[in-house]
Amino acid sequence: MAWKLGATLGLLAAALAPQSAAAQQAPPAPVASSTPVVLTLKRSVELALSNSKDIQLAKLQVQTAQDTAQLTRAEFLPNLYAGSGAGYTYGLPETPGGRPPALFSVTYTEEVLNEPLKGLQKQQQEQVRAQRATLEDTRNLIMVRVASSYLELVKVHHSLELLRKEKDSADRIVEVTKEREGEGYELPVEVTKAQLTLAQVQQRILQLEGRQDELEVYLRNQMGLAAEQPMDLTPEELPGAAEQEGANLIAMATQSNTQLAVAESDVLGKEFRLKGEKRGYWPTLQLVSIYDVLAKYNFNNSFLVINQANFRSNNLNAGVSINVPIYSAKTKANVALAQVNLEAAKINLSNTRSQVSADVRQKSRKVRQADATKEVARLELQLSQQNLAVLQSQFGEGKVNLREVERARLDESEKWMGFLDANFLRQQAQLDLLKTAGQLDKVLE
Repeated sequence: MAWKLGATLGLLAAALAPQSAAAQQAPPAPVASSTPVVLTLKRSVELALSNSKDIQLAKLQVQTAQDTAQLTRAEFLPNLYAGSGAGYTYGLPETPGGRPPALFSVTYTEEVLNEPLKGLQKQQQEQVRAQRATLEDTRNLIMVRVASSYLELVKVHHSLELLRKEKDSADRIVEVTKEREGEGYELPVEVTKAQLTLAQVQQRILQLEGRQDELEVYLRNQMGLAAEQPMDLTPEELPGAAEQEGANLIAMATQSNTQLAVAESDVLGKEFRLKGEKRGYWPTLQLVSIYDVLAKYNFNNSFLVINQANFRSNNLNAGVSINVPIYSAKTKANVALAQVNLEAAKINLSNTRSQVSADVRQKSRKVRQADATKEVARLELQLSQQNLAVLQSQFGEGKVNLREVERARLDESEKWMGFLDANFLRQQAQLDLLKTAGQLDKVLE
């Protein structure tokens, strides 16, 4: 009967094995579609958060911390073990654990009072909180990277459009300059200058096309898209502005900054550990119970059973195990170590608070400076556009030549790209400030 049951289970396992193996295979890679994926900033961040390997790893680290804390907590819960064994006895019947050999045994243990172990358990619970804060920091980092890459890719697309227009203007300038040189109105050096300008524009186009490819590869990887999947990005600004009042931002950072949360959990956990170690001088109390079914033949030659007629096969011992430390050098050393660790954690917390406050002030200034730079770039662009409009009007009246108009177009295009760069730098500064203040999720989610 046992053989039939084993054979049946073996056949069942063999039948299910291919299905289990197929279920455990990695999901197929995403297939590229010819239709572009329409993306917004928030949608890109949402896809990245749901597909990021870094976030998945951080979640596993949180689970590891939870399981570690649960291991220590299990000591304060009922623990029941059963076992069996058989052996030959000559003389005193004894097993390596000090108990007599038993045909069947059940052991029950439960910690009731153990302050050092309780302190360790509370410290590990704080470590779980710290890992959750680290997970939140990882999410914020992914949001900043993806948002920054998205905004930069939008800027690169716009810059490439401007540079291709610049190339057309540079081509026309080269043609006009060559014609004027042939007619004797221009020196050869002017032709060389025009050709240099054209070559510089072509060089910048190649550089931006390379950067565009890098950003697209990164975003596809973060969002879980296929390698050749076309993307249609919607140009947009950050949805919301960072609070500019330094005091308000510092208060927000004190409540929401993830690095500060990790440092605070570390201090609280080490306080619990020190409190528990100091109580190591208290007695420990443990509930214990042992039930054994003994074999009579193990005690035939033992002085433990004087009268074989009084031998009991079933034996039960239940009660409380109390240990009172009289002198414990180990406890003293543990207290000293916990005290040093707590002092180090408090210093780290103080440094983190100071650093977060300084970072918020510094990054607030960077945002204001970026605002000023963007305004200067906007006015320069506006002036360049007005100059171009004047030259176009004069060209229609025959007062200026085509080369001067095309040079004005080149200048306007340069000012446009300067404005785009200034706007992107401001967006980066704003993202950095929001991350430090712990307000990033309110803007991008």
